[in-house]
Amino acid sequence: IMKKREYRIFPICLLLALAVCFLAACSSGKGGTQESPGASKSTSKSTSESANGSGNGVDDSGESTEAAEKKLRIGVAIYRYDDNFMKLYREELRQYLEEAYNAEVVVRNARGEQEEQISQVNEFIEAGYDGIIVNLVDTDRAGVIADSCHEAGIPLVFINREPKADEQARWKTEKMVVSCIGTDSKQAGTYQGGIILETEKRGDFNGDGVVSYVMIMGEKDNEDSNYRTEYSIKALEDGGMKTEKLFSGHADWNKEEGRKLAEKALALYGRRIEVIFCNNDAMANGAWEAIDAAGRKTGKDIYLVGVDALEETVQYIKEGKVTGTVLNDHTGQSHTAADVLMKMIHGDEAETRYLVDYVKISTISTLQK
Repeated sequence: IMKKREYRIFPICLLLALAVCFLAACSSGKGGTQESPGASKSTSKSTSESANGSGNGVDDSGESTEAAEKKLRIGVAIYRYDDNFMKLYREELRQYLEEAYNAEVVVRNARGEQEEQISQVNEFIEAGYDGIIVNLVDTDRAGVIADSCHEAGIPLVFINREPKADEQARWKTEKMVVSCIGTDSKQAGTYQGGIILETEKRGDFNGDGVVSYVMIMGEKDNEDSNYRTEYSIKALEDGGMKTEKLFSGHADWNKEEGRKLAEKALALYGRRIEVIFCNNDAMANGAWEAIDAAGRKTGKDIYLVGVDALEETVQYIKEGKVTGTVLNDHTGQSHTAADVLMKMIHGDEAETRYLVDYVKISTISTLQK
């Protein structure tokens, strides 16, 4: 009988022993979690940092959050916000940098003050921006900005208002990471003269073989203004026409000032005026208002040309109010500026200067389209 009891007790003891081992194991696992709160917190912290982009974790898409969230910061300094063309330029530049390169873009208005623009550039430098784009107030001060960016190791691109040739040569000689994006203003002036030569009267309404004109210019001593002025008349003369300047003045790229100068010229010279050249479209739009107020008719007894191909001016061309304009391609220029800056930021070599072509837009070419 005793043996039978022993056989019965053995399985029970075995089961009890296994139960004790199981409970001990559970107790050990539970105690391990409680004794290692630091590991739990560390894991939580790592997860939190990854979610905030401050760690090196991986997001749901499998991309490194650091790589996914880091943006290049680009500072842009514009000489003046009330310039119609530069408004189009800066808006396209910002949008392209943001959409094509996922960049963070900060744009500043220098309000026509060079010292303020230099201060703005210095702020970009001190904040450690990755690249800087500058539309100069005064091209003679380009060297100051170029030197500051070079010393800080920040790539720089000048747009629209080009530094002088000797300054550009210096960048290359001193191996500075600086470039400029511009246009050939001689080409713009040549196209303006070409538009007049393409008209039925070739600019000569009274048939005396001489084109009597008014020249409304941009800023004094500005390269774009000077070349557009010179080469528009040169194109007429190269085309076989004699010319006579009746009146000229600087309207600083401003529509209202352009209107005032055109009014003055029309009051002084009346129907002797056969062509009004304007260095940009804003001034041409103002000149048209003066022409209209004087009872003159564009294409009938006077011609009017500008530069920039502003939307309003192109519409005026279609309506016959303006004879023609020259497209100053803000889209092509702004995209080139962004692309070149990004090349330099990534360590690739860039040219010192890039040019974007102008395009003629006139009543004739518009009708042909």
